[in-house]
Amino acid sequence: MDRASVIALLYQLADDELVVGHRDSEWLGLAPHIEEDVAFSSIAQDEVGHATLFYNLLADLGEGRADDLAFLRPAALRRNAVLLERPNGPGNYLDQPQFDWGYTIARRLFYDVFDQIRLEVLAGSSYAPLAQAAVKIRREERYHLIHHTTWFRRLATGTDESRRRLAEGVARAWPDVGGLFSPGEVEPGPVFPATPAELWDRWVAALQPLFAEVGLAWPGRPDPEGASPDGRRGQHTADLAELLETMGEVYRTAPNAAW
Repeated sequence: MDRASVIALLYQLADDELVVGHRDSEWLGLAPHIEEDVAFSSIAQDEVGHATLFYNLLADLGEGRADDLAFLRPAALRRNAVLLERPNGPGNYLDQPQFDWGYTIARRLFYDVFDQIRLEVLAGSSYAPLAQAAVKIRREERYHLIHHTTWFRRLATGTDESRRRLAEGVARAWPDVGGLFSPGEVEPGPVFPATPAELWDRWVAALQPLFAEVGLAWPGRPDPEGASPDGRRGQHTADLAELLETMGEVYRTAPNAAW
């Protein structure tokens, strides 16, 4: 087993799921309607549950307590993609200046497609616990992808306002997309049998037909060396530090408690 690659990969997986799950949870009480409130809350719970599974695998490898890994590590040690730590959009939604549904749906769809492809690759990992986890998680993530694809179509083909807001959300999310594909400290090999280029090609093949279907222009290839920091290497925005402060506030009051 390539222990270093396994550990690096598990941190990417766990941090991605925890951070995006927390961002999803912030929509509680603010989603477009009550049914979506319930749906998004459920998705958030799923993501945090997946993060817990990956943090427990790290604990099994001697990295420390799973809860400590989730709540006490500083931003510089996090390996989530920067796309996932951004606030839920800079627009104005129900007087919440950091919430925008168009951006949220674009960000979630981009991540869900990436995550499905990553999990398909992980199902063939040489590290059996990770391969087994990927097979299990893919069942739940499939429904997340269906949900956000449906919303993408709905916004793109709804009113002029919904289409405009979605297009603006795509444009705002796009500069951060390349960070999803950064390998960080993970070397392609038996533990993760795919290269960033292969992931990108599969991601484009999955998304381009959807853009064509709803008549949205494909934004092109994002610059992997562009403005977005490389979260896979511990480069993050101030948004993550703020998120971690909020997310870990309760845990820090009693770090030795059983949660």
